[in-house]
Amino acid sequence: MGFTPNSSGDGTILRPLLVPPTSDAHKYSRGHAMVWSGPVLHTGASRLTAQAALSVGAGLVTLIGERPALSEHAAHVTSIMLREADMSLACVDDRVTAFAIGPGAGASVGQAVLNVLSLNIPTILDADALTAFEGDPATLFGATGSTDVMTPHIGEFRRLFQNITIDNRAEAVRRAADRAQCVVLLKGSETWIAAPDGRILVNRHASPWLATAGSGDVLTGLICGLMAQGVTAFDAASMGAWLHGDVGVRGGPGLTADNMIAHIPLVLRGCLHDAQEHG
Repeated sequence: MGFTPNSSGDGTILRPLLVPPTSDAHKYSRGHAMVWSGPVLHTGASRLTAQAALSVGAGLVTLIGERPALSEHAAHVTSIMLREADMSLACVDDRVTAFAIGPGAGASVGQAVLNVLSLNIPTILDADALTAFEGDPATLFGATGSTDVMTPHIGEFRRLFQNITIDNRAEAVRRAADRAQCVVLLKGSETWIAAPDGRILVNRHASPWLATAGSGDVLTGLICGLMAQGVTAFDAASMGAWLHGDVGVRGGPGLTADNMIAHIPLVLRGCLHDAQEHG
């Protein structure tokens, strides 16, 4: 399955185009996304991330973590693989094509983040993976690169980029991407995405119904799933923001993070329909 980004002349992200997988596609050719699980009482966030990555097209998705947490996951998922792991990350092989860490990961996740980044796998950092470095952002910025994505909300952004004001969000996210040398996505009613090479886009296709617990975990999974399929970090962040917004538009009143997953195939069908019309 291939995704083609789309934007207007003013830098606004538009509906991406979706091309079906080739007839000889197999699960590994569609990418293997891996998601770091938090402790047993905080598994829901990483599970939402994993489910979104699978729904957006990653061929395989694996949740890794400690055995008690995996037992909790096993009670909720069947299509997602589970693998016991510790800080050595010995279970991560060269077939893993994207990694997500942070949702529900816990305050002590800092060293795990650095260990994951050292593997040079395209990685998306969210939530606890960012707040773990608010007292030492330079250490994180020294480990991130152009194939990685950070997805802070405004509070996390302020804590991580303490000397960057947000009066002008486009300029703020541009400066943040330059400082961290990775793609930075600043969440909000308008979501701004910048790459360290200076590219900037904005997503305005969104809905206030996305303001619900776990929504950001789903966004992380969408981006991770796209990256697993070989989409570049900047394009994955941009398209993931639009897809996430479309989930909100389609879901409307009563939308929760749990039922966002069911809307992802409908969003993708809309993109596929456009691709066929324009093909």
